Amino acid sequence: MEKVIDAQRQTAPSADYLNQMYNTPPAAAPARERFLTIDDVVAKTATVLGVALVAGVATAWANATWLALPALIVGFVLSLIVIFKQSSNPGLILGYAVAEGVLLGAITDLFNNIYPGIGLQAIVGTAGVFAGMLVIYKTGAIRVTPKFTKMIIGAMIGILAVLAVNLLLGLFGVDTGIRSGGPLAIVVSLVIIVVAAFSFLLDFDAIDKAIKAGVPAKTAWYFSFGLMVTLVWLYLEILRLLSYFRD
Repeated sequence: MEKVIDAQRQTAPSADYLNQMYNTPPAAAPARERFLTIDDVVAKTATVLGVALVAGVATAWANATWLALPALIVGFVLSLIVIFKQSSNPGLILGYAVAEGVLLGAITDLFNNIYPGIGLQAIVGTAGVFAGMLVIYKTGAIRVTPKFTKMIIGAMIGILAVLAVNLLLGLFGVDTGIRSGGPLAIVVSLVIIVVAAFSFLLDFDAIDKAIKAGVPAKTAWYFSFGLMVTLVWLYLEILRLLSYFRD
């Protein structure tokens, strides 16, 4: 029995050791990454749009329409990288914003030279559609269900296919009439604008779900990119539709 007690005494920590452990400060807990909030999305989207606006105004002011093609190529490449990598890299997304701003500035300058004031009208129209769809989403007037999502995605794919075929036929001198400014072209533009507007609901729903899922705050950059893509698409189509009515 005495041997057992002696063994326990030898293996037990000493008083000095226990006192040293008590005085040692606790290890700092690893910092937890902050979760996404709606304020993050608003701030990043405002930053992206602000950068694009500055680039667009500078391009239009300098009449640098020759930058349209390089900006289109750069923006397309950057968008593919962001989409396929699902990247939230601020550098890539801000670079995309600059490229799209230059592209839109060059295109708007060209349209303004033919139809004075059309650029401002397109901006107001785009902002109005965006605000309207945000109200519709917040009030629940249109629910983003799996069926609705499939319909919008299917419509976008269909539009892309039709425009691609029209472009290909145009290279061989075939005019389908869907981009020539006539009644059919107006109907096609209206359909594209409606689909683009409804796609905002998919963006809003994805943001809501991400916030509820507790994704990292840095993903706000990716969502701002998605909103930017839709806004660019909508703006260009509204600009085209307004030019039809001017003609």
